[in-house]
Amino acid sequence: MSKVCIVFDRLRAEEKMLQKEAAELGHDTVMLDAKITQVNTDSKKEDFDLGDVVLERCVSYFRGLHFTASLEFMDIPVLNKFDVASICGNKMFMTLLLKKAGVPTPKTYFSFTSESASENLEKVGYPLVIKPVIGSWGRGVMPIKDRDTMDAISEIRDITDSPHDRIYYLQELVERPPRDIRVITVGDEPVAAMYRKSSGGFKTNIALGADPELCEITKEMEDMAAKASKAMGGGILGIDMMEDEKNGLVVHEVNNTVEFKGLARVAQRNIPKEMVEFALNYVRK
Repeated sequence: MSKVCIVFDRLRAEEKMLQKEAAELGHDTVMLDAKITQVNTDSKKEDFDLGDVVLERCVSYFRGLHFTASLEFMDIPVLNKFDVASICGNKMFMTLLLKKAGVPTPKTYFSFTSESASENLEKVGYPLVIKPVIGSWGRGVMPIKDRDTMDAISEIRDITDSPHDRIYYLQELVERPPRDIRVITVGDEPVAAMYRKSSGGFKTNIALGADPELCEITKEMEDMAAKASKAMGGGILGIDMMEDEKNGLVVHEVNNTVEFKGLARVAQRNIPKEMVEFALNYVRK
């Protein structure tokens, strides 16, 4: 019998599903709240009951990233690995690696001051989409259609304390249907996919009200998702794609701690079960 540790900072349906599937497979689980766990530079693996492998499931990107670093410091196997979490949590790092690996992705422009970003926009032309380099659930993502909008955003960013607001991530506005595609990969293999249909606005995030619908995984989606996963370093990921009317499928985001509650209800394959099995096979290699 093996033991799986599930690290969380908010216990959601996904973490409970992982625990249930581990139990049904005959494995023990440890549910560890990262918010109340203390680690120091003398900490050792033997000081904690962390099982054979850790599934890091924190909602907070920074909490999960730093918790993963502390676990890897103690030579504890974690999914996803620190390098993968670090890359996926930063849209600029992620986009650069997708492009380098030859994964089709929207053209993206980077600036490092508000003045430079405004100059970039004037040179490239409107509209573009601005995104925070770190963030989730569509927060801070919006189309920039004119100079006044850009100036208003820059003014707000220039007075915030976040160093990430000094990095301007500007992406071409892709002509697409009012939906995108989320493909969940486990060990570079796509296991399920869904359309996320906009509820009337620009964004397609389920957290913001988009409607999920089961999507059949085509050979093109399968190949692109596997390639994107490998570019990030593999593990358990959510690959987001858009159907660009000019260029076909493009990958616009890769998610580290992927949510799967809605998709798991309708998917033909058992998503949490495959995640648990992959995690245990990962440490047996």
